[in-house]
Amino acid sequence: MLWAPIGIEGQKKLKASKVLMVGCGALGTVLANLLARAGVGQMTIVDRDFIEISNLQRQVLFDHDDIDQNLPKSIAAKNKIAKINPDVSVEAVVADVNHTNIEQLAAGKDLLLDGTDNFETRFLINDVSIKHNVPWIYGACISAMGLAMNILPNETPCLRCIFETMPPPGMNPTCDTAGVLGPTVSVVSSWQALEAMKLLTGNRKDLSPYLFSFDLWDNRFQQLNVKRARELADCPCCKHKKFEFLSGAFTSSTTSLCGRNAVQISSTGGHKVDFEQIAANLRNVGKPSFNKFMLKCPIVEGTGERRKEYELTLFADGRAILKGTNDASTAKALYSKYVGA
Repeated sequence: MLWAPIGIEGQKKLKASKVLMVGCGALGTVLANLLARAGVGQMTIVDRDFIEISNLQRQVLFDHDDIDQNLPKSIAAKNKIAKINPDVSVEAVVADVNHTNIEQLAAGKDLLLDGTDNFETRFLINDVSIKHNVPWIYGACISAMGLAMNILPNETPCLRCIFETMPPPGMNPTCDTAGVLGPTVSVVSSWQALEAMKLLTGNRKDLSPYLFSFDLWDNRFQQLNVKRARELADCPCCKHKKFEFLSGAFTSSTTSLCGRNAVQISSTGGHKVDFEQIAANLRNVGKPSFNKFMLKCPIVEGTGERRKEYELTLFADGRAILKGTNDASTAKALYSKYVGA
């Protein structure tokens, strides 16, 4: 309230605001933490995953007690926020965000926040944002590099103006194959949180119009001027109002393989897979092997009683079979973590 651009009236606006947090991992936990302390009134946090020991390096709302209680991320986040600021109303949803539920989750919200780790879900958020005229804030990080951008429907370029299509499987490094430094997460999500505060307090004129890009290790910070991207791009989403991800047209499908304890994931990107690149990405995870037809890699998740073994089989068209589970959500999470999309 002492900060003049916000003041008492801005604080009241924050308390009256409703935010959807899609994903509560690295970016999502920092975002939820900062916005809860800032006094955002209502927060819906959606995440499909549970907490593992490797998360604690960068997912700041969690600790060993959450792992011992075997809590899903959204539930643990709600519990922590209740201790930080009990005046914040938090709805915790344990679910995979997809084209069947995102419109309901986003209904009535003032802002959508990106705490995800894959392009499919980001393009889905983008579709909902443009269709229902709800702003969202994109954020991404890997190793020491980060990106972030405000997306205001009918005012700024949308995500598909900048990134027209999803990258091929294996060409988009993930935290679990390339690693990510904790400070990288903090920089991206702090930028997102501050932009969220500007927007929710009515200070839209102060929002950044740039794509923020940095590499902390190489000491590089850039603000990329993307203002004309909406004008120059023939964007299917914001220009032609084709919500392809929201319709499910580009959504990866899953099929449980009867009697095999396995799930098949079908990719709709149409990209040919670079097995050599993916094998290089997976060498820190397991011992991948491949020929011209397919790649196989054993994957071990968790330790002790939580140890689970899976086997990834990836085909040249991006289709995959995850052996070791019959749960579609688990299979999609593993694909996202180790192959990327």
